[in-house]
Amino acid sequence: MKKILPVLAMLLAIFSVRSFAQSEFISVKGKDIIGTDGKPFLIRGTNLGNWLVPEGYMFKLKGINSPRLINQAFAEMIGPDDMHVFWKQFLDTYITAEDIHYLKTTGMNSIRIPFNYKLFTNEDYMGDNDATRGFKYLDKAIAWCKKENLYVILDMHCAPGGQTGDNIDDGYGYPFLFENRPSQLLTIKIWKEIANRYKNESIILGYDLLNEPIAHYFKVDSLNPYLEPLYKEITQAVRTVDKNHLIFLGGAQWDSNFKPFGQPFDNKLVYTFHKYWTPATIDVIKDYIDFRDKYNVPIYVGETGENTDEWVRDFRILLEKNNIGWHYWPYKKMDNERGFRTFAQPEGYDKVFDYTEKNRQTFEDIRKATPEDRKKIKEVLFKVLENSKFVNTKPNKGYIEALGLTAGQ
Repeated sequence: MKKILPVLAMLLAIFSVRSFAQSEFISVKGKDIIGTDGKPFLIRGTNLGNWLVPEGYMFKLKGINSPRLINQAFAEMIGPDDMHVFWKQFLDTYITAEDIHYLKTTGMNSIRIPFNYKLFTNEDYMGDNDATRGFKYLDKAIAWCKKENLYVILDMHCAPGGQTGDNIDDGYGYPFLFENRPSQLLTIKIWKEIANRYKNESIILGYDLLNEPIAHYFKVDSLNPYLEPLYKEITQAVRTVDKNHLIFLGGAQWDSNFKPFGQPFDNKLVYTFHKYWTPATIDVIKDYIDFRDKYNVPIYVGETGENTDEWVRDFRILLEKNNIGWHYWPYKKMDNERGFRTFAQPEGYDKVFDYTEKNRQTFEDIRKATPEDRKKIKEVLFKVLENSKFVNTKPNKGYIEALGLTAGQ
């Protein structure tokens, strides 16, 4: 018996070390995100922009730039019934298992999926008002990613009331979320429902609670103090059902300002910033590195890119030298070389663009602006759907290779 006890003790010690080193879920330790193998995990991937949150500029449009405004213009051109069919097909074809498989072949390890809260309510959005749609589309994407072993961050790009105050939150031009309790409660409710559904799903890396909150146009000194307390409330609600996943907190003013943050309040936080069109130099990211060093927490870039191949390469190298993971934007975009893949703009699309740029304030204005050949406009819009299917897209080799990834076909 005396000989057996030391052996048992040794086996228990080995088991304990292995349990500590390996986990079913991605975690954090100090300044590092830790993979399931117990080693540092550097996020490298892209954003599935324009799928669950259509953006005007992704459709080569200027005057209409939010999902609500795009929907209105399309309905005026082809009617509400065909508009509903358009969005249904768009949601079913813009991102598919083929896209996810391709992304895995490039060598990336994760993706970020922006979504609109309306997909989890009965509000009209993208041609429907089914409150279960959000889980329908996320479930599919997560299943595809799990098959490919591609980790997922879920990003509430559009929150109730609007968290940004610009087109990207699909709101009404002001970050009403922070001053209106009903919108806050709905945000908390939706995040709790999402966390409860995916609490045991290990392919999910974590939850990005609010994309780019509080644009710089407003009185930020009065709005910024609302940010961290709301993050705390959402996190507390998530933790009642899900203690497994990371929580990503974006800074104020387009995810650029960490000054509203104090001492970390959860043991699985990652602080995220976005950077576009800045020099690819250390001074651009120094404040975030200082924050990381002060609080001993991980940081990561949730969005960047939309630039030359040279800039994409230089900024990626800068980030990686400083142990900062990244999700470059975007994955797919029409007639664009500054993303992973592109697809052709249909012939006649200028008529769509021209209509959206005309005065449409009154019904008389709409009648005067509407193209005479609605059938042709419908054909053009549905051609966008056809062109955006994976099989009809092509890789931007220079952009992808600038990220140290493999372009493929």
